[in-house]
Amino acid sequence: MPRLNRFRELRPDIDVSLEVDPRLIEFRSDQPELALRFSAHATTWPRSEAEQLASVVDSPVLSPALLASGPALEKPIDLGRYTLLHEESRQGWARWFEAAGVTAEAVPARGPMLADASLSKQAALLGHGVALGDLLQIGEELASGALIKPFDIDVASGAYWLVARSLNDLSEPARAFADWIRAEFAENRRFLAEV
Repeated sequence: MPRLNRFRELRPDIDVSLEVDPRLIEFRSDQPELALRFSAHATTWPRSEAEQLASVVDSPVLSPALLASGPALEKPIDLGRYTLLHEESRQGWARWFEAAGVTAEAVPARGPMLADASLSKQAALLGHGVALGDLLQIGEELASGALIKPFDIDVASGAYWLVARSLNDLSEPARAFADWIRAEFAENRRFLAEV
C-alpha cells in the first residue's frame, strides 16, 4: 500500500481496485485478473499460473526505544525477556528460535497474536514488542533506523507470488500493473542487499 502511489503516478489512466481476502479467487469474469499471494509451501494453484516474485525471510526487529529501555540482547535466548509479537500463529517464532539454536522450552510461547504483517510492524514501531519481520516489508524501516535487527539470523518463511488465470493473456492495464509489481519487488530486493 505505501508504494501504490508510484503506480498511480506512472499510469494515472488505470484505476486499481485492491481487495484483501484470504480466500483464493477463481479468476472468473467478475473477479480480478491478478492476485498477489503469499505462501509458505504452495507454488501452484488450480486453474491458474503463478510466478514467484520473491522469497521471504523473517528476522526479529524492534524499535530503538524499546531496546534502550529493555534488557540487553546479547544472545537469541534474551528475546524471551521481551514481549514477542506473533502473526496468525506462534509457529514463526518457534522456527526462528530453532534456527537460532534455542529450544522451544527455553522461551515461553506468549505475546499478542496479530492478524498480519502490517499490524506486527506497526506494533514493533510503537515499541509494543519484538516482531518477526518480513525483511521485504521492513527494509525502509531498517535503513532509516526506525527498527533494529538485533541478530543476523534469518529464517525462510515462504514466498510472494503473482497469480493469474494466464500471465501471458492479461489485459493491457493488468499487464502494466504486473510489470510494475515485478519492478517493485526487484527494487526492494536490491535495496535489501544494500542495507
